[in-house]
Amino acid sequence: MAQKEIALLREQISRLGNKKFDLEAWKKHTIIFMERIFGKDNSKVKMVKDLHYDYSSWNLRDVSGAGKEKDPIKMQAAEILEAAIQELEQLGLPQEQKTHEKLWELLDDELTGKQIKEIEQIIQSGDKNKKEKVEEILSSLKEEGLVSILSELLLS
Repeated sequence: MAQKEIALLREQISRLGNKKFDLEAWKKHTIIFMERIFGKDNSKVKMVKDLHYDYSSWNLRDVSGAGKEKDPIKMQAAEILEAAIQELEQLGLPQEQKTHEKLWELLDDELTGKQIKEIEQIIQSGDKNKKEKVEEILSSLKEEGLVSILSELLLS
């Protein structure tokens, strides 16, 4: 599971409570971590990038008024990171899923339907010789097909 990533995000949540909190520095750190975990185009990364204090006179008057105990920007930041942590806990790392799906997509392009079904059955079986059996099916591929699969995986 994504324990290291979750620990990084929890650390960023705890930094929201620092007395000398600097939103821009915090955002830069958090964006680096989140882009590595979720990718540059992820909506959670965009939400962190969009966090900012509004220094207009109306907003300053509203924030300085009674009834606001906590910083709304810090609250939003914490909620974004909590949602990211829940996603990691429930669904795992996004890259693992993408790589797995990409591999099956590439195999589907190179193998016959029968070969795909055979590999799926072998993987799901309790057979101790899974590796050898899958290798046997993959060895029927031409060298160009294997090279194509590997290059696509490396480039994705």
